[in-house]
Amino acid sequence: MTVISVIIGSTRQKRFSEKPANWILQHLQKREGIEARLLDLRDFPMPFFDHPVPPGVPGRAPYDHEAVQRWTAEIGASDGFIFVTPEYNHGMPAVLKNAIDWVYSEWRRKPVAFVAYGSVMGARSVQQLRHAAVNLEMVSIRSAVHIPMAPVLTHSQGGDVGSALAELDVPAKALIDDLLWWTAVLKTARAGS
Repeated sequence: MTVISVIIGSTRQKRFSEKPANWILQHLQKREGIEARLLDLRDFPMPFFDHPVPPGVPGRAPYDHEAVQRWTAEIGASDGFIFVTPEYNHGMPAVLKNAIDWVYSEWRRKPVAFVAYGSVMGARSVQQLRHAAVNLEMVSIRSAVHIPMAPVLTHSQGGDVGSALAELDVPAKALIDDLLWWTAVLKTARAGS
């Protein structure tokens, strides 16, 4: 079974990110041979990374923090990822960057795709995340879903965003197709190394 984890990259109150995260998760659940998981950073209250030894150092002792241990185990059990991310001040949310920084080897040689929203439809957040992914030796999928501001504003006013997200089903399919192709390729390669 191939495990794809959808990561909700915001912990703000009244956040919008749950809507597109559940929407893309439902698309994944329609695919055969896929176990789609939702990882909500609210469920992993990690402190800001402050250890003297980076996660990528060979032989590093396991971290003591329980939420970090659970987070690392979830990332290790996943074969690919979709980050659902807002754009805050022209970049990724600090809580998402922190969650990324706690882990290294569990990210390596796995694909990542992006569903984004915010100013310029989250493009700058995705760009920053792509740079981080390269450093973690992940494969960043070119296809992405960029959500315009209208559904975000509708959500903030208590409205239904389902029909607006449904208009993005075509790019969602392209993203998932590409992600699953790369997931299969990289999973086979990891098994052979």
